[in-house]
Amino acid sequence: MRVELYVEDSFYELSPTTFVKIGDTHPRITPETWENWFNHWLEILHPHIPPAPSYEIGLRLTDDSQIQELNAQYRQQNKPTDVLAFAALEVDFPQSKEMLASVPLYLGDIIVSVDTAQRQAQQQEHSLPTELAWLAAHALLHLLGWDHPDEESLGRMLEQQVNLLNAIGIAIDME
Repeated sequence: MRVELYVEDSFYELSPTTFVKIGDTHPRITPETWENWFNHWLEILHPHIPPAPSYEIGLRLTDDSQIQELNAQYRQQNKPTDVLAFAALEVDFPQSKEMLASVPLYLGDIIVSVDTAQRQAQQQEHSLPTELAWLAAHALLHLLGWDHPDEESLGRMLEQQVNLLNAIGIAIDME
């Protein structure tokens, strides 16, 4: 089992000055690292996902203005947010065994605002890469059908996020 992850890092393309500022204190997460993380996470979550020989996910790192446009367009909330997840599995799309055997199962797209992630990392007193991993894990769970309409389900989801981050060597304190 493996994931084909398409990373579009438009944040650093849009904000070269911000990149220098972030680059001084936080190394940029490479596409290879992202792919390793998602592969590891999908192995852990395998019992909760439709079986397929491989999976496909889009990951876009962007800024507050781009994520605000998407948030307004798709969620009718005209403000920046930290992460958006567009799940492909929510659509009832018939897939034959032959098709699943030949093409990756598309799980959806994740969009993260690095601007918001940076503010949240400072508030939580951890690194930007830790916050980005936290948000990506949260969004991955949404792609797989997890949701948090109440405190109990939010607690289960946050606990799973902590497990996913621990699995890649990132310790998160939920206190």
